[in-house]
Amino acid sequence: MNKKSVYQFSVQKLNGEHVNLDNYKGKVLLLVNIASECGFTPQLKELEALRKNYESEEFEILAFPSNDFGGQEPLEGFALGDFCEKNYGVSFPVFEKIRVRGSYAHPLYKFLSDKKLNGNIGASPRWNFHKYLINTKGETVDFFYPFTKPNSSRIKKKINKLLIKEKL
Repeated sequence: MNKKSVYQFSVQKLNGEHVNLDNYKGKVLLLVNIASECGFTPQLKELEALRKNYESEEFEILAFPSNDFGGQEPLEGFALGDFCEKNYGVSFPVFEKIRVRGSYAHPLYKFLSDKKLNGNIGASPRWNFHKYLINTKGETVDFFYPFTKPNSSRIKKKINKLLIKEKL
């Protein structure tokens, strides 16, 4: 297994079931740490629009609720999924709440944040809605700060480039 790939990690769904990220092999991924009480929370609607925009492509968004920034994620378990679905129409996977920075960070986020581990990016989330772009080989290829809107041309251009490159 490629040690520079997110496919080595397992994450937990809201129902407690473990999911290996290698289930997403061959897809371009956007991993986002989210929170329900953040000023950036309306980005959930934009993330869903982005997912729908690429519905026919090998693209998926994976959301990881986190309470690491300002205590802005008080929800737990199914309440997280319900909030995202009812308020923003989210249909992409929302996983169990995790830590995304510091010594207690989930191994996936330690990997995403550390250039020594992932080979490309050295950027820890500084707030909710930090986004990591993953290519079809599971490699971390870019990141976007929380203020970068999901429907921005910058994000779409990067996704398009990866989707086109992978088809060649």
